[in-house]
Amino acid sequence: MKDAFLVIFDVFNFGLLVFLWGFTVKHFVALPQTIPVHFDFDGKADRFGNRKYSFLLPVMLTVFYLIFTWVSRDAGAANFPVEITEENKYAQFLIMEIFIRWLYVLIALIFLNSQDYTFRYSFDEKVKPKVPLAISFLAVIGSLVIAFIFAGLFK
Repeated sequence: MKDAFLVIFDVFNFGLLVFLWGFTVKHFVALPQTIPVHFDFDGKADRFGNRKYSFLLPVMLTVFYLIFTWVSRDAGAANFPVEITEENKYAQFLIMEIFIRWLYVLIALIFLNSQDYTFRYSFDEKVKPKVPLAISFLAVIGSLVIAFIFAGLFK
């Protein structure tokens, strides 16, 4: 059951990666030559670059995918907040495997939201991101806190 759950997670994560690449390629031809490449805390573009920069987030997400896949496959590569013993090894590794996959989902959704916002902002400076960046970061921090709580419960 555990393996089926993790495989579904892996397929979903790979699907998010493919979706970001597809979204980027599909909208690339319609982009103006200059697009925003950085936003300030108010959501206003403060740096612009060539539309080739639209491929930066898919490339970064691909690198994250490779790193997270390697870490989730090699449990000893992760840093644990508790000492690993024979008694807690299974629970701690399972928590790590699920958390790494969940963290990738959150990062992929942040990248998708950022890419969507960048593309829409390229045509209309008055648009707002669909999900504010602060909420995205709170989701990552909240997930980290939950992972530490579970790790502490299964010492």
